Amino acid sequence: MAPQALRFLPAREPGPQLRPCDAHTPMSLFKMLFSENAVSTLCRNTNSQAARARAKGHKYKWTDVSISELYCYIGLLFYMAMVKLRSIRDYWRQDSLFSVPFPATIMSRDRYRTISWNLHMSHPDADQDNDRKRGTAEHDRLFRVRPLMDTIQHACKAIYHPRKNLAVDERMVACKANTGMTQYMKAKPTRWGFKLFVLADSSNGYTVDFAVYTGKNNFPTGHGLSYDAVASLLDRAVLGSGYHVYMDKFYTSPKLLTDLFALKFGACGTYRDNRKDCPRNAANSLTKKSVRGSIRWIRDKHLVFVKWMDTREVSVCSTIHAAYTGDTVQRRVKIQNGLRTKSFPCPAPVTAYNQHMGGVDLSDQLLQYYSTQHKTMKWYRKLFLHFLDIASTNAFIVHKEIYGTMTHKEFMEELIAELCGVSQKITPKRTSVDHVPVPGAEQASDATAGRRTCVLCKAKHDKRQDTPWKCQACDVHLCVQLKRNCFLEWHKDV
Repeated sequence: MAPQALRFLPAREPGPQLRPCDAHTPMSLFKMLFSENAVSTLCRNTNSQAARARAKGHKYKWTDVSISELYCYIGLLFYMAMVKLRSIRDYWRQDSLFSVPFPATIMSRDRYRTISWNLHMSHPDADQDNDRKRGTAEHDRLFRVRPLMDTIQHACKAIYHPRKNLAVDERMVACKANTGMTQYMKAKPTRWGFKLFVLADSSNGYTVDFAVYTGKNNFPTGHGLSYDAVASLLDRAVLGSGYHVYMDKFYTSPKLLTDLFALKFGACGTYRDNRKDCPRNAANSLTKKSVRGSIRWIRDKHLVFVKWMDTREVSVCSTIHAAYTGDTVQRRVKIQNGLRTKSFPCPAPVTAYNQHMGGVDLSDQLLQYYSTQHKTMKWYRKLFLHFLDIASTNAFIVHKEIYGTMTHKEFMEELIAELCGVSQKITPKRTSVDHVPVPGAEQASDATAGRRTCVLCKAKHDKRQDTPWKCQACDVHLCVQLKRNCFLEWHKDV
């Protein structure tokens, strides 16, 4: 028996919230997430931080950073994400076989470093006011990243509306700073760092919303961290109703799923047997000797609790699905002569969970391909780099939804070129070896054949002097005579 189906009523049409008649480049999409207003605030606070540092006695050259220069700086961060070198210094080395010439053409190494040292998302004076409140309820642990974080969160929800299936999961941003907010999660590939609760579109990995965990606090609802994390990410006024939300056993509880169902959100997730209000009926449970493919379920109104035996017991709770609809899975099983594939019955909630739960994992995968993360001296700069990764990845996903013509690598290359104000197609420089005088005509039938006016005599002296010689590389006629060597004068700077 399937529960009552929720009608899918999104607040907006799912997909990119952009006019299809407009042309959207990688940079224009990135600027929708990382707007000029946000960068202007970043510049203002960075300049204030630099002035404060110099007043304290830091001795380095500083000129106020502009919006265009900060976009170039961001372009270099993305360039370094694509071209990995051992240290920041190596990007400006000119004496090595492995030198890269591009960063030095955008800004000097010292300018890049001074911007990095002073990069600030909040105003330094306001930081001090917030630090004085430490230990009180008014203190904001994320104050230093709050202005940019709020902008990114709002932009992520504004330019794209998610499809029906959503996933909630944790994401780790590597950091070992002693901030009181860093967490240790032994089951994650990144064990130490900031923990983010992320809401992602299961179809493409788009980061719809996120929240940074700041440590133990008084939970506003009294139902615990896992309940509040999901409830804070699902805003019915922004999303609409009828969405299907998938989560893992850290979040799933009968109380949460019941309350989400009352808000017209369907939910499905694995659960822990010792969670409050979960059934513990020994007469209806699986044992270690249960055969593979065995299914047990209990329905309580719209809630269904399912146990399924695969290689080990799997427990799933759902307000969306019937317990079993005839789905099967293929598994390799041992026989006398080796292995063979065999079909086993699979509960509907498990099938749907496996299909849609990977939204945040897909998002993490896309973020890691060209991540700007590197070693920093300040904890808040780690989160700044993560916000850059979210903006660039979401911009790529939206571009792919609209056009679908670029790979992720091509998108990032175009974005870097546009941010730095350069062209991807750089013509190779001519060397002095290419500049040699050659006859203007291949076969001289008479003394005047192939003679043309010397461009230097005409430009510099306003005289018409014909010459049979031209430069092979420049393809211009120039005098080559003992008393008038225009060829040599023309190529002084080559």
